[in-house]
Amino acid sequence: MHILLVHQYFLGKNDAGGSRWNQFSKYWSQKDCKVTVLAGTVHYASGKKAPQYKGKYVVREKESKNIDILRCHVSESYNRNFAGRLWAYFSFFFSTLWAGLFHAGKCDVIICTSPPLTVGLTGWILSRLKRAPMVFEVRDLWPESAIDTGVLTNKWLIKMSYWLERLSYKSASWINVLTPAFEESLIKNKSVNPERISMIPNGADMDIFLPGDRDNWVRKKYGIENKFVIIYVGAHGVANHLSQLIDVTENVKDDPDIVMMLVGDGMQKEMLKKDARKRGLHNIIFVNSVPKTEIVDYVAASDICTAVLKKVDTFKTVYPNKIFDYMSACRPIILAIDGVARELLENAGSGMYVEPENTEAFVKALYRFKKNPELCLQCGENGLKYVASHFSRETLAKKYYGILIDKIAGKKKQSAVLK
Repeated sequence: MHILLVHQYFLGKNDAGGSRWNQFSKYWSQKDCKVTVLAGTVHYASGKKAPQYKGKYVVREKESKNIDILRCHVSESYNRNFAGRLWAYFSFFFSTLWAGLFHAGKCDVIICTSPPLTVGLTGWILSRLKRAPMVFEVRDLWPESAIDTGVLTNKWLIKMSYWLERLSYKSASWINVLTPAFEESLIKNKSVNPERISMIPNGADMDIFLPGDRDNWVRKKYGIENKFVIIYVGAHGVANHLSQLIDVTENVKDDPDIVMMLVGDGMQKEMLKKDARKRGLHNIIFVNSVPKTEIVDYVAASDICTAVLKKVDTFKTVYPNKIFDYMSACRPIILAIDGVARELLENAGSGMYVEPENTEAFVKALYRFKKNPELCLQCGENGLKYVASHFSRETLAKKYYGILIDKIAGKKKQSAVLK
């Protein structure tokens, strides 16, 4: 089977970020499935374009024997403001359409993973011209997410976004969602037939994120050998609302044992650093994005991991990637995200939920962990057992591939389901 994947944020080698599709592609390619990826040239968190892509419209890269990546032009206006990001999305639409038509070859199925919603427009056109079915994957509920966080306010852009959403759902042969709340929303609010929906959630990269030594080189590098370390790993954007972690850090600044470490990049990083300096915080460390192969050591060096988002109803529907990574690394979690993520945490017994943007509740949870090493250990072990049983990405990849064979491509004789 030849799969054409349209994914603007597909990671390059040694990139930091969500590796769901890098892992799925790897597992599928090991069983002689060919994967061609239409990916962007600008990193989703940093907004930067690597030198090898500058001035080029399409760049072909060989990930492995059966994985080809076509890096397609994205405007460098991506991280300037919302208008710039919108143009970046449409520049990616035009470049992926060109690459899909003239560089990707024939395919058996097209998978478009959103956001942005413009990938659905690419998939719709390519599926008609290539006569291949399209799978539309919902990684986040757009445009609701952008509207609730205040990123999308223009009424014409909102109207266009809802049109793109309807087009994507209508033209897809199959729709995959990442959480049960997404599935419920599509059925109740979008009138999507439940028989056209599957749920293959995010999961743990258990061949990458492994339990590691707490007292490793990371602690030595940053001089935090004897500190109680809380770590956040991921994007520093509007939706993440990391100012709540700055508030927490300020509330514990008189405790010489506690250090907050924020690892990643994004539109608000410089603002966050400036805010921390303005408040005179010396107990916080900002680290630029690091490769996934190294981030596991940063997580291992922590005592507690945290995942936070802005307090809006839309985020009650999401499973952040980082939760699975933290669990896989056997670390306890303080979670400031309500909804299905909270249910996941509580079912796993892997940490404590606190109300989003509630500084007092977060500080209380922090000190409860700090005073109880046995609780830290137990929550970490609980999380590891839970993801191993329910959210192994290799197992999820097999399930997804089975759907492509049985429901979409209909070619059981052509390619065997992964074993």
